[in-house]
Amino acid sequence: MDLHALDNALKKIARLRNELAKLDYNNPKYDEVEENLHELEDALQDEYGDYLENVLQGVHDEYCPDSDVLHPVAYLAKTYLIEGDQFNASNMEGVFVEMDDYPGKETKLVLVPGPVRVVLNVGKDRQETVWKAG
Repeated sequence: MDLHALDNALKKIARLRNELAKLDYNNPKYDEVEENLHELEDALQDEYGDYLENVLQGVHDEYCPDSDVLHPVAYLAKTYLIEGDQFNASNMEGVFVEMDDYPGKETKLVLVPGPVRVVLNVGKDRQETVWKAG
């Protein structure tokens, strides 16, 4: 598995998601950016989907076995916090999962690049990397 290429693919998607989030639906660039984003997401699924699904299955098995594993694209943040080559996601991002370890707290999993990792968001103030590539 070329983890560097996977990381770069995720970074491109993250940047495009941020660009799309800044555009109004009426902006003439909106449709073009959205189409480019969907093409990159489809390519990610085609190229790395099986690998990422296995990773996510492992994370689910260990941390949230009662929650179904979704397609990897579902775990991408709507927007990313980007500073230089550092990528993060806010605690509001991710796929809701059920976790016995955090009763009464919203828990979500999100896929983040730079390096490729799965982050667990717990409530509004805690993040934990539960898997990291490499």
